[in-house]
Formats: sequence, C-alpha cells, structure tokens
Amino acid sequence: MKFTGTAHRYGRDVDTDVIIPARYLNTSDPDELALHCMEDLDAGFTAKVQPGDILVAEENFGCGSSREHAPIAIKHAGISVVIAKSFARIFYRNAINTGLPIMECPEAVDGISAGDRVTVDADAGIITNETTGAVFTAQPFPPFIKDIIEMGGLVEAAKKKVGAA
Repeated sequence: MKFTGTAHRYGRDVDTDVIIPARYLNTSDPDELALHCMEDLDAGFTAKVQPGDILVAEENFGCGSSREHAPIAIKHAGISVVIAKSFARIFYRNAINTGLPIMECPEAVDGISAGDRVTVDADAGIITNETTGAVFTAQPFPPFIKDIIEMGGLVEAAKKKVGAA
C-alpha cells in the first residue's frame, strides 16, 4: 500500500469528540460524517483535504470514546493514512476495523510540517517527506492487518472470507 498526499498536522490528545463531534452521531452515513470531520478543531479541514492527503498528529490520537465514527469520518474525508506518535488503543483497532491505515512513527511526526508533501510505503514501513527529503522507518503492517485494510475493513474482509469458503 502506497500513499502520497499533503500533510495536515495536529497536536496531541486529539479526541474522538473533536474528530467527529457527538452532535453528528445521529447518522452512520460515511459521507455525512466526513463533512463534519475535525470541524471543532479546524473548521476548514474538509475544504482543505484532497483525496489521498495524510493526517499527522502527536501523541494519543483518537483518545476518548470508542466510536467507530471517528476513523470512518477521517477516511471518507479523503485522508489516506494517519501518522502519529501514538494512538489510543481503541482508536487503533477501530481504524483497522474500518479500513483506515494508521502508522506510529514519532520521528516522522517530528519531521513533517503542515503542507509538506509526504509519501508512505506501508508495505515497507517507509515514510518520506518529499518536501525535505527526510526518510523515516515505521513498523509495516503484519499481513493479516494489511489484508483487513486492503479489503476495506474487518466486516468486508469477513464477508470475502466467508464467501470464498
């Protein structure tokens, strides 16, 4: 899996209430959720994001409630991958389950600024800041997680495996 996009950078402890405010949880429509992604933290987020862009954040990204709406909103807003110093564990699993690639790499976060052009080779665990030329190494996905993400999430992966059996 390879991704290239512009970096959108945020700080630490970005919680799920900021990623998708609770007032929008009366829908499970991914496109509707995407319209409101990050709006309380960055009102212009969805207008700035282009398909394939990359979200970069400090520690504890996705803390707070366990809502799966948060990674769904991020993914459908056009973000191809999230790179953070660390993720809240429940967000980490929800991201994988919904097919949103996420990578922990503190060095990359420190070396990427908002607006930088970034390429991620998730299979090799290589993150390249195309703007500065800096290259960072992250842990690549284990094959079973890669399969879940490539199939569009855990539910889609299970459907494909059951259908193949």
